[in-house]
Amino acid sequence: MSGVQDKVVIVTGAGGGLGREYALTVAREGAKVVVNDLGGARDGSGAGSAMADAVVKEIVDAGGEAVASYDSVATADGAAALVKTAVDTFGTVHGVVNNAGILRDGSFAKMDDAAWDAVLQVHLYGGYHVTRAAWPYFREQNFGRVVMATSTSGLFGNFGQANYGAAKLGLVGLVNTLAIEGARNKILANAVAPLAATRMTEDIAPAEFLEKLPPTFVSPVVGYLLTEESTETGSVFVVGGGQVQRVAQFQNEGVRFAEPPSVGLVAERWSEITDLSNVTQGKNPLG
Repeated sequence: MSGVQDKVVIVTGAGGGLGREYALTVAREGAKVVVNDLGGARDGSGAGSAMADAVVKEIVDAGGEAVASYDSVATADGAAALVKTAVDTFGTVHGVVNNAGILRDGSFAKMDDAAWDAVLQVHLYGGYHVTRAAWPYFREQNFGRVVMATSTSGLFGNFGQANYGAAKLGLVGLVNTLAIEGARNKILANAVAPLAATRMTEDIAPAEFLEKLPPTFVSPVVGYLLTEESTETGSVFVVGGGQVQRVAQFQNEGVRFAEPPSVGLVAERWSEITDLSNVTQGKNPLG
């Protein structure tokens, strides 16, 4: 099994928590790792090199290969510089883990544009920018792996996280299209919604609950999705506490109207329209 041996993998937000575990895991499996971290606080403020440097040192001290990047994924220039670091150091890039993220929580009634924009720029735009910068290398070598960090807040919703949930579900939409467009060049794209105790979740869930969710339960799944052997693409997984679950969209048989219905007729058939007793996995009716 070749796995990720000698593959070049970029992990964003790899200075701590889940990102650190992803970087350490693939490094142990033989990957050459670009450890990207802006080095800021949980809300995105500040910057520094200490976090990324510390993870690089861990990898190198254990006999692995790694290089640090302190670029911001929130801009196209930052993402381009990040991928350039991979190419200049190791010759190419084979996989990206778009894990970098920030939180600026608040109820939707109190949400302001700055909090909305900042979160989308790091999560959704960050996933786009980094993948877009790596895409030409994936296509040229007919191989690429993309793992997006989504969230149950996007899949199912969570109070106070409208910005975060919208960004995270947006990454699933991006994965769906990347899986289709990347297929001819053996580029696979998937999303993982981690359940783990990190600084992002330290005040969101009870401590006794978080104790059961070490990041080490999540990283092997991310590592597998980066391997040559994986054929999975266009899928979403919820991973944490020892459980790995695939999440998918489903659709029912629905109701077909022979002609445009009245509002009243829609109301009459509403129980049939919403009935989920007989469902199949959803697909795009336009192809």
